[in-house]
Parts: sequence; structure tokens; C-alpha cells
Amino acid sequence: MAEGEPRSLAETPTWSVATVMTGFVAICFIVERSIYRFGKWLKKTKRKAMLAALEKVREELMLLGLISLILSQTSRWISEICVPSSLFTSRFYICSEDDFAVVGGYTSLLNETQLVKSIFGSSTHTCTEGHEPFVSLEGLEQLHRFLFVLGITHVLYSFVTVVLSMIKIYSWTKWENQAYPLSNEDLQARRSKMLRRQSTFVFHHASHPWSKNKILIWMLCFVRQFKGSIARSDYMALRQGFITYHKLPQSYDFHKYIVRSMDDYYSASVGISWPLWAYAIVCIFVNIHGLNIYFWLSFLPAILVMLVGTELQHVVAQLALEVVKTVGPVGTHLKPRDDLFWFKNPDVLLWLIQFISFQNAFEMATFIWSMWQLGLHSCMMKNQFMVIIRLICGLLVQFWCSYSTLPLNVIITQMGSKCKKSLVSEHVRESLHKWCKRVRRKTQLARSLSVTSLDFTVDETEETLTVGTLSRTVSRTSLDDLGETEAEAAVTDELLPDHN
Repeated sequence: MAEGEPRSLAETPTWSVATVMTGFVAICFIVERSIYRFGKWLKKTKRKAMLAALEKVREELMLLGLISLILSQTSRWISEICVPSSLFTSRFYICSEDDFAVVGGYTSLLNETQLVKSIFGSSTHTCTEGHEPFVSLEGLEQLHRFLFVLGITHVLYSFVTVVLSMIKIYSWTKWENQAYPLSNEDLQARRSKMLRRQSTFVFHHASHPWSKNKILIWMLCFVRQFKGSIARSDYMALRQGFITYHKLPQSYDFHKYIVRSMDDYYSASVGISWPLWAYAIVCIFVNIHGLNIYFWLSFLPAILVMLVGTELQHVVAQLALEVVKTVGPVGTHLKPRDDLFWFKNPDVLLWLIQFISFQNAFEMATFIWSMWQLGLHSCMMKNQFMVIIRLICGLLVQFWCSYSTLPLNVIITQMGSKCKKSLVSEHVRESLHKWCKRVRRKTQLARSLSVTSLDFTVDETEETLTVGTLSRTVSRTSLDDLGETEAEAAVTDELLPDHN
């Protein structure tokens, strides 16, 4: 080995190789066992939605590992693809040519190049005159690190979002306890209590003069979103409207339903879907020096979160105004339906919230990667005032979206036309599924036995065939009744809990 050249694995002492190998295996084993034990705890506590979210985290880590493997194995081959130098115009650089001359910019890039060559090995391939590599080795390694930082940041942001949202949602537990009817209350007392709650709800949302104007009401709703997530009177009215619309008993635990809906949301939001990957690729493509595209994109989550908050407040205001215009029994005024939401689809708001979280994670990942790979004096960190504004704006928007907008979205989107599968708890759904499978299996068995018996009695009289048909019908009816008591008891326990 010549002096100054990096050692190959054959020329490296075995103790150093074994030490590095032990470190990598130990770290990977600790992470894998931690995820496994956490998943085992979720399975034990029967939180299947959170368990599905954990599986998506595993899938995302596997995707990142696959990307890492592909990049490490194809980096040298990609760097040997030569294209004409005329394609590499400075117009599509992240930094301008003048930025590279600031405070040893080329020196840092040269050091990075030497580091990458020591990792992947120096390539003997050189492009001909007038040609350059499609992407250099150091460029591929920096891209590799950016994708890794983006994936980890997005998972952490999703976790923090759900934690803050759950803290807010669990603060509504006291309202749910106050909403349960007491055993010693008569019907008139319950009606009077519902009337007071609904009157407070209507007064809060329909008494302002702007609420009567179709344009000014949007301005009023825009201001209301900054006063807090949801008031007690709003929770009581929305709970009553949901229970009445879906014909549930007054003792139904609406708060547990909201918590289960939040679990389902987390299961659906974790992971980077292909539209988000496509958005990230577009952002990388348009990140050209002089446009400051990342600076302007940093304000997009703030705009979207205010639009979503305004729309949610507008839905509540519409429900309150309809109560004013409607005359009928107490508790039947609220009319949940999909027409209240944009494009008649409540899920649109959830998609926007997921995009807000991803954009904030993308913003933070870009900052971490710039500090790590390009340094404090790079062109992306040149205007530190703009960078500070971007970070502060992103963090504040993420906190507001997680602690206020998302909990508000979870409860108000229940005012759609359809209820979610989390209307009943997981163990009730499992009981119903097991009962259906058992009945279906025994019904199929009864059919096969009946067909077999009919094959042997094909020469019998018409009276015999009629009796066989009637027997088969009776057996199917008895099989349908089998297990019905068990499933009915499970549903009753869920919808009629003991709150006395």
C-alpha cells in the first residue's frame, strides 16, 4: 500500500473491523428490539391503529434502508455516466458561482470529495473533454444523507403532532363526564339541560351581526380560530348532534370515540406517501438560486393552517345558524352532513393537515442538512434573518396545528354524513367479525351436508325432497341465531356503558 492511500479491508486489522461491526450490530439490535417491544405492548393493550402506525414506521425505515443500499451500490456506476458540460449551467445551481468563493467554499467541497472517495473508493473512470459526471460521488452521498434526515424528521414530527393532539383531546374528558345523564334525572330535567347547552352554543356562534352575512361570516370565523380549539358548549352541542343523528343512546362515550378516531388518523398519517415524495422532488428541482423558493414555501403551512381553521369554524357556525332557523324538538336541530365541508368531503381537511406536517418536516430537514453538509457560511445559510424567520414560523405553525387545529378537525369532521369504524371499540368489532365468520362457516357446512344428503335421495318422492328443503332452511335459521346473543351483548356493553 502506497503512503497516503486509504487501506483496503484486507489491509485493515481484524480488531478494528470487528469493533465497527459490533457497534453497528448493537445499535441496530437495540432499535429493532425497542420497536418490537413497543409493538408487543400496543398489541397487548389492543391499540391496533397505533400498531398499524408502528408498522408504517418500520416500512419507512425499511424504505430508507433500501434507498441507502441502492445508493451505496450504484453511486460509482451513476458517477461514471458522462453528459455534455453544456447541460451544467449555473442557472440551475442551488448557489450562484459567486457564493462558492465565499469563505473557502471550494475547500469544504474538496474535503467532502476526498471523504467520499475514501468511503466508496476512487474511480479510475474519467469523462472525456467537454463532459462531466451526471451526478458526482459527493453529490450522491449528500443526497443520501438528505433523504435519511427527511425520513427521520417526518416520523418525529408525526409523533410530536399526535402527542400534542392527544394532550388537548384528553383535556375534554371532564366535559364528557358532565354530559352523562344522571340516573335520578327525569326526562324534563334532561331536556332542560340540553336546551341550556344548545342555547349557549347558538348564542356563541350566531349572535354576532356578521354571522348573518355570507362574506363577513368567513372573516368572523377567521378570528374565532385564534380564541382556542373548542369551547365546552361547542363540545356538548356537537356531541348531542352526533348522538342524535346516528341514533345512539345518551350514555354513549363520545370522548372514547374521538380518541379512537385520533388513533386511526395517526395510523393513516405516518409514513411518506408517493404524492409527498413527488412534492419533495419538485421542491428540490425548483430550488434554484435567486428564487428563494424555500423561504416562500415556509409560509405555505401558515396559510393552509389558517384556511383549515377558518373552514372548521365555518362548519360550526353553519350548524348553529341552522338551529336558529329550525323549530323542532330539542337535540334534533343539528344536521351533520358532508355538504358542510369543502368538496363535500371531510377528508380533504385531514389531507391538508398531513401536508402541513410534511412541509414543516421538510423545512426542518433542509435546515439540518444544510448545517451538516454545507456549513454555516453556505449560500443556503447566507441570509440568517430569513433562516430564523423560516424556523420560527415552521415551529409555531406545527405547534398550533398539532395542539389546536388537528383536535378541532377530529371532532368537527364527525359532523359528516357517515360515521367511522371506530364508532365501536376494537374488541366489539372483533366479536362481530368472529361471529360472522363462525356463522358463515357453519352455514357453508350445512349446505354441503344438505347437498350430499339430496344426492342420495334423488329417487325419493317429492314429499321427501320438500321435507329435506324445509329441514335445511330450519338448520340455517338456527345457525344464524347461534352466537347472536354473544355479539348483541358485546354491542350493548359498548353503546350502553355503566356511568351511574
